[in-house]
Amino acid sequence: MSRMKQTNFWTHTIVIVIAAFICGFLWGSAFPCVKIGYRLFSVAADDTASQLLFAGIRFTLAGVLVILFGSIGERRLLLPAGIPDSIKMIVILSAFQTIGQYFFFYIGMAHASGVKASITEASSTFFAILIAALVFHTEKLNFRKIIGCLVGFAGVLVILIPGNTLDFHVRFNGEGFILISTLMYAMSSSVMKQYSRREDTFVLSGYQFIFGGIVLAAAGALMGGRLSGFTPASTALLLYMSFISAAAYTLWSILLRHNPVSRIAVFGFINPVMGAILSALLLGEQNQAFSIYGLLSLVLVTAGIIIVYRLGEKETGDGKKSRLQSHE
Repeated sequence: MSRMKQTNFWTHTIVIVIAAFICGFLWGSAFPCVKIGYRLFSVAADDTASQLLFAGIRFTLAGVLVILFGSIGERRLLLPAGIPDSIKMIVILSAFQTIGQYFFFYIGMAHASGVKASITEASSTFFAILIAALVFHTEKLNFRKIIGCLVGFAGVLVILIPGNTLDFHVRFNGEGFILISTLMYAMSSSVMKQYSRREDTFVLSGYQFIFGGIVLAAAGALMGGRLSGFTPASTALLLYMSFISAAAYTLWSILLRHNPVSRIAVFGFINPVMGAILSALLLGEQNQAFSIYGLLSLVLVTAGIIIVYRLGEKETGDGKKSRLQSHE
């Protein structure tokens, strides 16, 4: 397939919709899969060491898959372009995106429901916008973006504030840790945007996954973590969770490479919706996902993202530079 035909293929609306929904399904399925993985590998809610070991193994494998996919696409082994500069970028990015984000995410998931976790994680979109504008000064913060952020956060508050029919027992090491993980992701997205101007996006993502995964696994092992219950089912789940990051990142980056960023980013609202729905179906959390409050929170989060990214359609350039999003 020629470059022109390939570009045209990835710009068709139907292709974008199908590919974006695949990404949303993969990222959304990560929420219940983490909790199912804890059960299959006998990881207790208070066993932080084993949770870190579990996360480390997953992301090390994911990094290998990202490099593998990227190398196949480029028909060469992807390696950092410059040493030590590229290594420094990989380590700093990993400190936020994999080590920092998933340290809090995996511990938080052990103490929070999949529905609330998926919706809370959606706040990463708004943190990313605020940090990019106020910390890195790569975005302009305006009235419409502020309104979108407020609407989205209203959706997060609906699912977290005590007093309605949902389970609103909020734990700092549960929903609180997941909220911190979204801040880490927001920082990593701005760092990625800056670093991707100097290094290949696949190289940055793949090797930061590998580095971060090794650090998390080593920390978990040194703290006495262990995984038991390796069966064909649990091993398949671990491989699938590694595939989630690798495949979704790869497919999302291809869409961004051939389309304006705003045209693709609007589909990010799929992730919390899929996360809540799949958590309801797989974890038996129907009372949360399909109650009036659960549905209202999803509507508000979705509305906030659409408000923010409709503005992005007017501000986006030609979309030649690709970037990746992290909603595990």
